[in-house]
Amino acid sequence: MASRVYNQTFRMTKNRPFLGIAYFIAASFQTAAVEAVTKYLTDEMHALQIVCGYFTAIAFFLLLYAAIVRMPLHQIYVTGRPGLQFLRAASMVLTLGTLFAGLKYIPLADATAITFSAPLIITALSAPILGEKVGIHRWSAVVVGMAGVLIIIQPGDATMHWAVLLPLAAAVGFAIFQIVTRQLAYTEAAFVTLLYTSAGGALMSSVLMMLVWTPLDVRQTAILLGIGALGAGAHVCFFRAFVFAQASFVAPFNYVKLIWVTAFGYMLFGDIPASHVILGSGVIIASGLYVLMRERRRAS
Repeated sequence: MASRVYNQTFRMTKNRPFLGIAYFIAASFQTAAVEAVTKYLTDEMHALQIVCGYFTAIAFFLLLYAAIVRMPLHQIYVTGRPGLQFLRAASMVLTLGTLFAGLKYIPLADATAITFSAPLIITALSAPILGEKVGIHRWSAVVVGMAGVLIIIQPGDATMHWAVLLPLAAAVGFAIFQIVTRQLAYTEAAFVTLLYTSAGGALMSSVLMMLVWTPLDVRQTAILLGIGALGAGAHVCFFRAFVFAQASFVAPFNYVKLIWVTAFGYMLFGDIPASHVILGSGVIIASGLYVLMRERRRAS
């Protein structure tokens, strides 16, 4: 009951799509900033340590917020589906661990473009996991989208770096994350789910992090707190976006993130996307938009 009451704050209370778009674009900017800072940190810190610090910082800010607003305890931690909460946290550890590791070796825009295949992977997994019927049109979009990934990765090319496979693993992890999130959204409070994901992610990654731990200085600690604050802010903006607009309406604006990461990559690291990355990104985006269009049509 507590979860149901608290979820009222995240239901669509007003149809204000442009405000929803603004929140969604702000969230994508913050996640792009997190990845840009992470790429900077990977020169001096292992990806697992960054993941652990990131999750720990998000959990810290969530608990701080709960204390400030004096949120009742049952609205902080009560969940009826602990197994799915654990799986959601584990899938996010997989997603960020592989993505952050890949950012050490490949440009921001390349990694982000590959992770855009997640909606196509969701389509492929929705049949065996969710029991949804996937028709020939959506399967065709999945095949074309995966062709776009291959254009970016360029398997067989002598210049291909093995690390391009890491963002692809991140896309698989993120697809699982979104499928689990869809199942939790019907019964679990948004705050509870976010806290379980961040706290669970911090605990899981800390076990692996002990193998690569190095002491942190004040600057590194501040940076980790900073990206944790950005991550928490991004989640809040995502939630707010869905309060004011339908998910299917704002979903295409997820691809604005490619603009942010390209800008960050150029300003911070001097990276300019190669022609094959631009081409492959276009193929992936077009396929994802086609899947979205088909889902809208089914829903209507």
